[in-house]
Amino acid sequence: NFSALTSSPFPHSSCFLGPCLDCPFTLCLPGFGSLLGSSKMGFFPTGKMVLLLALAICAGCLVDDVGANSGRPLYKDPSQPVSKRVQDLLSRMTLEEKIGQMVQMERSIANASFIREHFIGSVLSGGGSWPEPQASPSQWADMVDSFQKGALSTRLGIPIIYGIDAVHGHNNVYGATIFPHNIGLGCTRNPGLARRIGAATALEVRGTGIPYVFAPCVAVCRDPRWGRCYESYSEDPELVRNMTAIISGLQGQTSKLGRPFLRGQQNVLATAKHFVGDGGTTDGIDENNTVSSYKRLVSTHMVPYFEAIAKGVATIMVSYSSWNGQKMHNNHKLISHVLKKQLGFQGFVISDWEGIDRITSPPDLNYSYSVNVGVNSGIDMVMVPFEVESFIGDLTSQVNSGLVTMNRINDAVRRILRVKFISGIFEHPMSNRDLLHMVGAESHRKLAREAVRKSLVLLKNEKMSGEFMLPLKKNATKILVAGSHADNLGYQCGGWTITWQGLGGNTTLGTTILDAIKSTVSPSTEVVYEEFPDESFVEDKQFSYAIVVVGEKPYAEMFGDSDNLTIPLGGIDTIENVCSSVKCVVILISGRPLVVEPYLPIMHAFVAAWLPGTEGKGITDVIFGDYDFEGKLSRTWFRSVDQLPMNVGDKYYDPLFPYGFGLTTVVVNAHNITT
Repeated sequence: NFSALTSSPFPHSSCFLGPCLDCPFTLCLPGFGSLLGSSKMGFFPTGKMVLLLALAICAGCLVDDVGANSGRPLYKDPSQPVSKRVQDLLSRMTLEEKIGQMVQMERSIANASFIREHFIGSVLSGGGSWPEPQASPSQWADMVDSFQKGALSTRLGIPIIYGIDAVHGHNNVYGATIFPHNIGLGCTRNPGLARRIGAATALEVRGTGIPYVFAPCVAVCRDPRWGRCYESYSEDPELVRNMTAIISGLQGQTSKLGRPFLRGQQNVLATAKHFVGDGGTTDGIDENNTVSSYKRLVSTHMVPYFEAIAKGVATIMVSYSSWNGQKMHNNHKLISHVLKKQLGFQGFVISDWEGIDRITSPPDLNYSYSVNVGVNSGIDMVMVPFEVESFIGDLTSQVNSGLVTMNRINDAVRRILRVKFISGIFEHPMSNRDLLHMVGAESHRKLAREAVRKSLVLLKNEKMSGEFMLPLKKNATKILVAGSHADNLGYQCGGWTITWQGLGGNTTLGTTILDAIKSTVSPSTEVVYEEFPDESFVEDKQFSYAIVVVGEKPYAEMFGDSDNLTIPLGGIDTIENVCSSVKCVVILISGRPLVVEPYLPIMHAFVAAWLPGTEGKGITDVIFGDYDFEGKLSRTWFRSVDQLPMNVGDKYYDPLFPYGFGLTTVVVNAHNITT
């Protein structure tokens, strides 16, 4: 509801909040604003009486400093309200302990003694940061538990929350199920599927002892030249809003709208990212400047956050980008006023990796300044991740000198503790080894295969001799499989897989498209694979048809920024060499639309498969006709990069394939038609 940004977040009532931020009571009266000073409600004749009642209620927050069992502090009593536990623990903490809670450090420099000595609040794995290559789930759990033991041995025993990027499954972990990236899931237009994927991902993450993920990305990508466009569900804010259903899978579904939530120990804390405008930067340049009016910022880029907050998302991550020249990590108005006050977000705000360092240009030019403005802007937990002692020293000095107030520190720590208590980590700090087997579970791989099927978009299907090219015949005599991406699981998964940038080759467990083809066609069909065939290889080989699989190499963030969006890795040559000599279907593996119009005439069928993940059989399920094509474009497919940015609804809109386009194959009595 956009009115939340200009008035009460509850447009049909007025809410009076008690003076204690963690008071469990919120007094909401219908039409309260019009009733102040009125005698229409005999028990509330004046606004002053409402204020006195609220103060009286909040007084209950100040009593009881021990739990039901007198021998332990109240904050350790799970039967007590979260608000009381937070207030009790906060009142016991020193400045050193509070600042420690605001730190998130990288696992590669963490150990139990350092965590204990500095009262660290959180540890993370960056992209490609593992206990060791191909570490097993039990090795992950052992590592997390070793850090937790350090936290539990501190004076107050405040557990850490371990965080990790799980942006298309538990993607840092060898053998985990890798789901399609968000751009593909957007093409399914299926919030229920997203919710199930979130629940499966949560189980796999918990299977390694981790309770917190930096997902989902709810960016609204408005320019495919951006290297993170595949992390966005769509160019359409409404579709992105719908796909925030994945939060209800990760955290569980809540009935308490707008409050941080975790259903249980088989769920994980989620993060909506990156607040706000990361998908709207000029020319799609990563971490650049989004130039727009406030109204456009809200209506395009903030819409998914309304839904994420309503679903109880626990944390929100700030964007590296700027809005109208001001770095988001230094935007007090948008973080503290709009997000926390107007939208009523009650979880904690976390920086991106070295996000405060990048407030200055060049980064880390004046670290003390960055600490000051970053924390004062409203960032609660700082993903440091390496300069931990510098951060602690700078922030401590600034609090002691009055440059950062204790109120700001207490707000940050109160929010962090609130999320920790809600998560149940005080009662369940250690890994649940009963969930180790969930990593890469067969049921999750079946779900990922379903997601691949539903994400594929059929863009061309030529009719020849009375029959359409797709679906393909399984009993063909001899077929050619060609292209750089046909037998490369790493390329198939894309960036944020095992490592930050992703890798080529069979980097994890899964099924390549070539293997899927071989297991689908008739045993009598000869399958010939040639990665880079020239024209002479294809000629006179009597292939029944060819399957060409080409696309982008893996990338992440700024390394994926592109101003030409051409098909790399010899893909164009492969298309021309094969499709000019034999009827062919081209399958494009990419994180966004690419320039294809010049080559489309020689393709007999064209499928956008995005970055499908580990389950290659989801592709063969559809191209061979066991399932119909269902996917519809979640973003506009341009003709040339000169048109960019171009999005649905623009005044000048002349796409190659419009937003929402997608052909469907329907098998009827062994004959196929296309609509």
